[in-house]
Amino acid sequence: MNTELGIIEGFYGEPWTHAARLSLINFLKEHGFSFCIYAPKGDPYLRKKWREPMPAARERELAELAGACRRAGVKFGVGLSPYEMYLSPFDAANKELLQARIELFNRVGVDKFCLLMDDMKGDLPGLAERQIEIVNWAASLSTAEQVVFCPTYYSYDPVLEKLFGKMPAGYLEALGRGLDEKVSVFWTGELVCSKSYSAEHLAGVAATLARKPFLWDNYPVNDGPRMCKFLHLRPFTGRPASIGASLAGHAVNPMNQVTLSKISALTLKASYELGPEYDPEKAFLGAAAAVTCADLAARLAADTPVFMDRGLDVLSEAEKTVLKTAYAPFLASEAGESAAAAREVIDWLDGRYTVTRDLFLTQ
Repeated sequence: MNTELGIIEGFYGEPWTHAARLSLINFLKEHGFSFCIYAPKGDPYLRKKWREPMPAARERELAELAGACRRAGVKFGVGLSPYEMYLSPFDAANKELLQARIELFNRVGVDKFCLLMDDMKGDLPGLAERQIEIVNWAASLSTAEQVVFCPTYYSYDPVLEKLFGKMPAGYLEALGRGLDEKVSVFWTGELVCSKSYSAEHLAGVAATLARKPFLWDNYPVNDGPRMCKFLHLRPFTGRPASIGASLAGHAVNPMNQVTLSKISALTLKASYELGPEYDPEKAFLGAAAAVTCADLAARLAADTPVFMDRGLDVLSEAEKTVLKTAYAPFLASEAGESAAAAREVIDWLDGRYTVTRDLFLTQ
């Protein structure tokens, strides 16, 4: 498999714990993934508080993650969202603040520096030119081996214009002409949460951006007030191995449930490796058993329609109790990942992962 495949912790809601990220790095090493990118919307020092000094404890954690990745042979990335920076002039004061963050990432040892301008106001004159100036300047300071930019309009999905204003005419084409050729560009597909990708679509995007897109795949992510009510456990489909040749990389945006997300990620890896021989259901059972155990894999397969099609709001309290009782025995499992996965299911049933609209908007 030649496509760079990895995980981007890029969701809204409560970020993973530091211990969970270290566990993820071991998982990525064991199964041959290429990278992990730290970019949770819930880290204010990477988003709305990006101008403020990063706490020393947070910098130490980033350095520890970078070191763990180096030892594991996994590339480490960080996603910085300089919130609405482009609404004001890119003057000396803004440059000084941005440079301070980039130098911090250089000290930590970031392999993939991601500059994210998604989910921000976009209906501005000269939007592309403003962003190009910032991105190219930042890329010149970063020592990362790869710089990836997420534009404000990262899909053709009309929902982006409803939320962030009408996309300026020629925005994506201008980015293609103006961004330094060494800068990659994140893209989610025809939709923000695309069910499938075709080589034809990706080739068209590559022509527009003058470079292969770096796929930000919004599955199995389940953040936000609506999606948090579901566990996206079905195996990956609609990502034929042939699209790999059209990509600069493929990043999976996972669920808030880190252990369960590992199962989905393994099915995507199987899809790339097996090509036309890929069997989604077989891949799911194999992935779930590899992450947890055979008994829990069977249980998750049986309950996936409940978790994905019905969701938390439809389940009665009696049904939730039955499900929690079924998963409770796995909490005592000697296989730590089985216990972790069962805990995630039970906590989800208890509403532990609910993301409110207020939290969603404030991040």
